[in-house]
Amino acid sequence: QVQLQDSGGGSVPAGGSLKLSCVASRWIFDNCGMGWYRQAPGKEREFVSALDGDGRRRYRDSVKGRFTISLNYAKNILFLQMNSLKTEDTATYYCSAYCTAGTYWGQGTQVTVSS
Repeated sequence: QVQLQDSGGGSVPAGGSLKLSCVASRWIFDNCGMGWYRQAPGKEREFVSALDGDGRRRYRDSVKGRFTISLNYAKNILFLQMNSLKTEDTATYYCSAYCTAGTYWGQGTQVTVSS
């Protein structure tokens, strides 16, 4: 069973920082690409960032230069460092693993940025 456990959300003022974490099994890290999505109230889930199996990092335009995706392979943790947060970053953030067998999701962690 594929399990992703994301955490690290919280409430911060605009300009603040948060670091999200996603713990997954070693099998996930060895066989799947991983990334982060977010969903704001009343909106569809949208792509935020991904770390592909070839090591390529991808970001949506609105977070480039502010967010950084990384991983600690030894501890099976995927991170999303979020700096210079804006109110429009407010959403539930989901860790995602996209594997040959399918796409899997964490339970989500809430990020709230106040003005």
